[in-house]
Amino acid sequence: MSERITGHTLLVSLIATPIRHSLSPTMWNEAFAKNGMDYAYLAFEVGNEELADAVQGIRALKIQGSNVSMPNKQAILPLLDELSPAAKLVGAVNTVVNVNETGHLVGHVTDGTGAMRALASEGIDIKDRIVTMTGCGGAGTAIAIQAALDGVKELRIFNRDDEFYANGEETVRKILEHTNTKATLHHLEDQEAFKQSIAESSVYIDATSVGMKPQEDLSLITDPAVIRPDLAIMDVVYAPAETKLLKFARENGATIAFNGLKMMLFQGAEAFHLITGEEMPIEHVESVLFK
Repeated sequence: MSERITGHTLLVSLIATPIRHSLSPTMWNEAFAKNGMDYAYLAFEVGNEELADAVQGIRALKIQGSNVSMPNKQAILPLLDELSPAAKLVGAVNTVVNVNETGHLVGHVTDGTGAMRALASEGIDIKDRIVTMTGCGGAGTAIAIQAALDGVKELRIFNRDDEFYANGEETVRKILEHTNTKATLHHLEDQEAFKQSIAESSVYIDATSVGMKPQEDLSLITDPAVIRPDLAIMDVVYAPAETKLLKFARENGATIAFNGLKMMLFQGAEAFHLITGEEMPIEHVESVLFK
């Protein structure tokens, strides 16, 4: 990268903690190099205590924009000047744009858009369809909101009766109030309702961490009768590349079953475009990150 740094190099940041493990610096800097862009992307260990100073730093240093991860995705909201419609509904931000270096900071959330682009890349149009999904955490909320904004006919969300269930209730309330999507929340413990919902759906999205360590031997779908060739299945987990759910689905006749890698890449590509106005070279980035 050193030969690309000049006195005119523009900076994009990532603020979160812990963050040194992130693949984002590699992803963005590879994209800058491939596109021949005089930009650099750096990660900064920033928590809630330092967040206000960091946001002022984005303004003062004319940083082009920033990605935001935990624990700052909600805490940053009152520090920004404007929120996108999706960010308002989700109640979280993962991308901040410094509009024309003016210091006017606009917050966006690209997780849901990344998921929708991942589905579209597999030939799946969710508009006017019934979708069943599991998970009411951060990823699940963003996906649910974006699916509703993009015109899904009906969204049936299932979650265990845990600390995230109340968040699911709030997500459903927002969808019903602000979109034309019919949204409902159900207890995942009701397995018969879960199976029936999937049977009536075109798409199933698992937005939980089930399938990731230490739950790599688990799947929320265990009945082969639930799987059918015309049911598209997306698991947001991408490590391991083949989760228990995806392996089970393919072994039982699923023709479209894929992990969260594309969602991760597309959400990054959305943020890249919002901040720089350019398109991320996704195929190149994927080849570098996941050889």
